[in-house]
Formats: sequence, structure tokens, C-alpha cells
Amino acid sequence: MKRKIAVIGSGFSGLSAASFAAKDGHEVHIFEKNHSFGGRARQFTTENGFVFDMGPSWYWMPDIFDSYFAEFGKKTSDFYELISLNPQFEMVFSDENLNLPQNFDEMKALFEALEPGAAENLEKFMQDAKYKYEVGMKDFVTKPCFSWTEFFSVKILKSALKLDLLSNFRSFVGKYFKNSKLRTLMEFPVIFLGASPENIPALYSLMNYGGYRLGTFYPMGGFYKIIEAMMSICGDVGVQFHNNSAVEKIISEKGKVKSILVNGELLEFDSVIASCDYHHTETKLLTDQEKNYKEEYWKSKTFAPSCLIFYLGISERIKIKHHTLFFENDLDLHTSEIYSDKKWPSKPLFYVCCPSQTDDSVAPEGCENMFLLMPIATGIEDSDEMRQKYFTQMIERIEKHTGTENLAQKIIYQKSFCLNDFKEDYNAYEGNAYGLANTLSQTAVLKPSLKNKKIKNLYYTGQLTVPGPGVPPSIISGKIAAHQATL
Repeated sequence: MKRKIAVIGSGFSGLSAASFAAKDGHEVHIFEKNHSFGGRARQFTTENGFVFDMGPSWYWMPDIFDSYFAEFGKKTSDFYELISLNPQFEMVFSDENLNLPQNFDEMKALFEALEPGAAENLEKFMQDAKYKYEVGMKDFVTKPCFSWTEFFSVKILKSALKLDLLSNFRSFVGKYFKNSKLRTLMEFPVIFLGASPENIPALYSLMNYGGYRLGTFYPMGGFYKIIEAMMSICGDVGVQFHNNSAVEKIISEKGKVKSILVNGELLEFDSVIASCDYHHTETKLLTDQEKNYKEEYWKSKTFAPSCLIFYLGISERIKIKHHTLFFENDLDLHTSEIYSDKKWPSKPLFYVCCPSQTDDSVAPEGCENMFLLMPIATGIEDSDEMRQKYFTQMIERIEKHTGTENLAQKIIYQKSFCLNDFKEDYNAYEGNAYGLANTLSQTAVLKPSLKNKKIKNLYYTGQLTVPGPGVPPSIISGKIAAHQATL
């Protein structure tokens, strides 16, 4: 039976859900509160010619993107050109810098130079991570996670021990590498999963495989090219888009959605998929009796970080890699101040993306496009003074690394984005940037449910539900939600 389905939010999970629901023959409408589509992956262009991706910048797990487009008879190359980055990124330590090569043999040579035997151990690590990736990303994360019985397949049960669900990521890395720099290099990918490495299941070594082994890529024109591609897919299957359309209420009757209130107008729908912030949906769009979870539930959860971001236009070229990680300070100190102490970092780590090193179209000739990101705790106080304090620190460290003098004076465009902006633009709970942490106690069935338990035709998708934070998981989440909404 053909249904009329509303999708709230146009980020990766919303676009994915809309495209799959429409592909199945349903009438689908996307409602986006902001003027531009894409959620956290929006893009903006300045008057002086800089083009900034506002959110995601790491193109990992390329097969997940390939699989999505293949579902619609398309390829990524039909929409954008992918560049394989070499080096994949540079990691800046206090005493030296490491560049992670694109070529795996060169990567092994780098590891061996830092620790005898590390090349062979990297090979073993990646073999194990590949297995986890193939089981985890193909079977484990595709479940709606309503019950543990979903995982009682012969393949998953046989894989249970090898998936290392009960051991932590730090211990797992430590089995292979002793050198502190190599351990930091291998632990880096899980930082944005929402907890320190000792609290993340070893299963997530699959991220090292999906990134380091499969490669780090860049879509020419920026990450927004993926949003445009998914919007094109949505258009092909008949999805209708509505921007500047804030959903103010979900109205139900006898345990079933009847309509939504959009900019003061009631619109009738057969089902709703909420791709917006889960907590916002429950607290602002539903009545107390319709919620899945009380406020205490959300307060008890561990969230992935928020972040302080600066979008900078520089009037001259800078000697810096496309991706640079500034890890001169202690990783454990920074993560404890994010997840345990919940305060602004005393000795922060941060990340710089400079896409103009690869793509001339994102900056005027002779200029540089730079994106600075510092992970921070959710729910802390945000102020212009605090933003400026850390901006000064980051600029000084970039100057030291690149040999650039008076960098601040060469900035011809500057915009910051932080906790208050995540709340304002995305209704993000406590200003979170990456959703709910992938700790063991918040994995699979233990995540917020994909279905509303009181309203049978209301579903949730995105980084606060299964399978978790990140662009590929969000695309998978949308597909799962669409399937449930169209059963």
C-alpha cells in the first residue's frame, strides 16, 4: 500500500531514509528547518570566494558509499570525482611529525622504522580489523536492534569472539604496538565515537581498516557533493523537498501519527521518520506520554564530543597537508576533560583540514581554505571569549608547524561554530556534534530505539540511534529506518 511519509531533517540519514522509502513506491516529503539542505554536512560560500564544508571532511569506508549508490543503479563517479589522498594525513607530535602513506607497504615501513616488528604486527592487526569490518559493517550494523535475537545468526554467533565486543580498544592496540606514537596513531580514529579508547569495544578496529587500509579520499568540490548526489537520487525517485520548514509538532491519535505541524500548518501523513535530533523530537515534538525516554535517561548517557570549529580564509598559501592532526599534547588528558571532567581542555589536541591543498575550487587563487576543529565536552558554557582563547592557541601552533609568520593577520574570512550553534542550527542535545557514544553499554539494542514505543508509525534515524555516529553509519541508519517505516 502506498503511504505518505514525512522525513524530518535532510542530513545523511534523512536523505538515505527518504530515498529508500520513495524507491519502494511511497510519497515522501523531506522537511528541513534551515534554508540549505544537508544537516551537519551543509556548505556555504563567502562573498570573497571561499567554499566551506560545515561538517564532515573524512571520506572513509568508500564501499559504503558505493553500495548506497549501487542500490539506485548509480556509481559515485556519476556524481563526483574521488581523489585518494597521499599522505592520508599528517600527525604532529611534540618532537616529530608522522605522515601516514596511502600505500600499505610504505605504511608498514613507517611502522617498522618506529618499532622493530611493527610492520608484521600491522599486517596482523589489519587482517583482524578486515574481518571485523566485513562482519561488522555488512551484518552487525544493519540490524534494527529491537532484540538481541536479531544477532542469533550462525555467522554472527561464530564471529562473536573474533569481534572482540568485550575487550577494549586500547588493550587491543597494545597487543600489537608498544611505541607510544604508533599507539596514538592507531587510537585516533575512535576519538569521535564518544569515549576514550579504554571504553570503546575492540570491535571498532574496523575503523582503522575502513580508513587507513581502504584509504582516505576527498570528493572534488567538497563533501557537499555527496549531499548533492543523494539529493539527486531522491529527486529521481520522487522525493519532495521543503526547506525553511520547521516541524513544530507531531500529532498522533490512538497510538498512530495523523499529521505534523509545519510553520503553523497541519499536514497529514501516514508515517514519520525523524532524522532530526532524537532528544529534540521527544521533548519538543511529542507529549510526555508519547516519549520513549524521560529526561533522566538522556542525562545518564555518554555523548560523543561537541567541537569548536573555525572556518578560515587565508590570503596566501600555507605549507600544510590536506588533513593535519595536532597531537603535541596528551591524548588521555584531552579525552578525560571531554568525557569525565566535562570542561574546556587545558592542553587541547585539534585537527586542521585544508582542502585547497587538493582542490583549487574551494578558495580564490593564491589563497587557502582552512577548517580548524577542536573536540570538546558537550553541555559546557560557550562564549566568544572562550572561542577566541583557543583560536589564538591553535593559530600559534599552526604557525610553528608551517613556519608561517603573522598568520592571524592573513585571515581574510573567519567564522566560528560551537556548542550554541549546534543547538540553534540542529537542535542538538547539549550541543553535541557527533551523537551518542559507541560504548559497550550503548551498543546495538542498548541504543535509543529506532521505533517509538507508543506511536506505531513514528521512527527515528541518525547518529543518536543505531548504528551510531559517522557518515557511513548514518546512511545505513536511514536505510534501516526506511525499511521499518514501509513494512
